[in-house]
Amino acid sequence: MANQGFNTFKSGGLGADYDLAVASIKAMLVRGYVFDATHTTVADVTGAGGTINGTSAALTTPTITNGVFDADDASIATTASAVNHVVIVAQTSAVTGGADLPANQQRLIGYWDTGTNLPVQPGTGTVTVAWSAGASRILAVT
Repeated sequence: MANQGFNTFKSGGLGADYDLAVASIKAMLVRGYVFDATHTTVADVTGAGGTINGTSAALTTPTITNGVFDADDASIATTASAVNHVVIVAQTSAVTGGADLPANQQRLIGYWDTGTNLPVQPGTGTVTVAWSAGASRILAVT
């Protein structure tokens, strides 16, 4: 599998369903999940057998320039020593920001299983998710 965006993000990004600069966007370490482009919420991921082993704080310093989304690297405190984690990014708040919504309302954005140090083998402790310094950064609309 290669890094992918969820269909809902691809469609919702063209409307008012997402705001990467204002809403709370978080990275999650997930194990035991097989990517399904039709999943829409974090509850779909856990309902399909995915286990979330830590979630970052809201990504800081988000920028959107020429169709490219970037933010500072994320730190995730892991709770279990397990192998083969992927990274999933989701909008966890309402479009206008605020507190996290329930998992069945947290909108999926993207899935990463390919890249430097992926899949993640976290152990317990803190994992730093270092976003690409390449042209696509966290994600790019092409």
